[in-house]
This record gives sequence, C-alpha cells and structure tokens, in this order.
Amino acid sequence: MLLITIIMSILAYLFASISSAILLCQMLNLPDPRTAGSENPGATNVLRLSNKPTAAMVLIFDVLKGTIPVWSGYFLGLEPVYLGVIAVAACLGHMYPIFFDFKGGKAVATAFGVMLPIGYDLSGLLILTWILVLKKTKYSSLAAIVTVSLAPIYTYLLKPIYVYPVLMISILIVFRHKHNIMRLIRGAEPKVSKSQKDDDLGAE
Repeated sequence: MLLITIIMSILAYLFASISSAILLCQMLNLPDPRTAGSENPGATNVLRLSNKPTAAMVLIFDVLKGTIPVWSGYFLGLEPVYLGVIAVAACLGHMYPIFFDFKGGKAVATAFGVMLPIGYDLSGLLILTWILVLKKTKYSSLAAIVTVSLAPIYTYLLKPIYVYPVLMISILIVFRHKHNIMRLIRGAEPKVSKSQKDDDLGAE
C-alpha cells in the first residue's frame, strides 16, 4: 500500500502540475493569469480576464486534477490516510507546478475535487457554502477560506473516517490564502464583481 501511495502521489502531483488556466490563456491569446488580474492562475482570475466558458473549462479541469487521483486510490482500496497523502500531492501540484516554475494557484477547485469522492452530500454542502458566502460578500477568496474551514466539520458529521485527510487539505488551502487573509483584513482584497458604488468606496 505504501509503494502504491508513493507512486500515485507522484503521478497526482505531476498531473496537477498541468495548469489549464495558463495553457488556455496562451492558446486564446489572453493575458498570462500569473501576471494579470489577481495574478492567480485559477478559474476566478480567468473569469476576470476572459469569459464564463473559458473559466468553466479551467474550473472543470482543476476539479478533475483532484478527483481522478483520489478516486483511483479509492478503487485500489487505499486507506483514508493514504488517500489524504495523494490529495495533498494533487493540491501541491496545482500550487507549485513543476512545469510552470512552481508558480501555481490556490488549489481551491482541486481541493474540492479531492473531496468529491467522499460523497455528494459533502460536495453539496461545500458548493452551497461557497455560493452563499460569495453572493453575500463578493470575495472569492473569503468564500474559499470559509468553505474549506467548514469542510472538516461537515466531514465529521457525515463521514468521520475521512476527517483527518480533509483537515490536512483545509490547513493547506488556508495557509495558501495567507496573503488574501491579510488583504481582507486591510480591505484591499479584489472582489469578483463590483459596482460603481464599490469603486466610489475604493473597493478593489
């Protein structure tokens, strides 16, 4: 089991190192998401730089980068702790992609992807939480932070056997958002959408 976990973790990292955001922007002659917008190569920033269909393609691929490795490990009979290691490897691949100078995204969609095999009930709660926080605050980063912070609690209530792997992912994602947290505290975090009133108030 340990050897299989090591091999699958390496494959998960390499697979997740493929940045759909960067590749699609290059193919469509869009600005590099690493240097434009929020400078984060993820679906939200691609939405800022392009349109919904392009952002949706990035989102789907980023989710699959987490789901495919973890689901494969699940069908191979790996224990939850080993699945957690594979999940972390996938998220690290998205955050620090070897193919793109180790400059990647926040891995929110990939983290959702690794939690998806746990069950549709957990997935539904995560999606609902993210949507509610985003609609209320218009901060994508805050929606992600709140959602991943609640994920271990949801998992404990639904399928406690997976709580430690989910906790590992949640800590990793919150840590990756440390700069967003500081900007939120200062009131300098950019919103997904903004009105003229927001501009007048100096929101970004």
